[in-house]
Amino acid sequence: MTFALSVHRTTTTDPLARPLFEELAHEYTTRYGSPHDLTAYPAAEFTPPHGAFLLLLEQGRPVAGGAYRRYDEHTAELKRIWTHSAHRRRGLARRVLTVLEREAAARGYSRVFLTTGPRQPEAKGLYLASGYRPLFDVTADPESIGPLPFEKFLENPKP
Repeated sequence: MTFALSVHRTTTTDPLARPLFEELAHEYTTRYGSPHDLTAYPAAEFTPPHGAFLLLLEQGRPVAGGAYRRYDEHTAELKRIWTHSAHRRRGLARRVLTVLEREAAARGYSRVFLTTGPRQPEAKGLYLASGYRPLFDVTADPESIGPLPFEKFLENPKP
């Protein structure tokens, strides 16, 4: 059974974000052997006016989430796009991308940039299917590239 989803704009320090970071740490450890530093960026980087952090909630529980922060004057960098393991294959990550892209465009960004790991083919597929342009040779072995960079140009809403 599927319930209505709500977008919850919050901060990375919100207790509701804990499942996101716990699952990301587990995912990174499983795929790469280490959890990566999920706290490498100050929480303030993901707050308005230059950033955002959001969760998709279903019955008050986080099922997906993601964030962006200022990369440069015209570019938002997407970070931590995540879907809870029990809720995958429902289009939730694409929904998170859509909300983040709209909010970044509304804040004046004209481009989004992101990287994903070479051992995350699901993420690579999502970004390609969502109109992101790979900034790497897609025919090369992803392990030989390292982080896989993507970009997408946004249409800024009319004032």
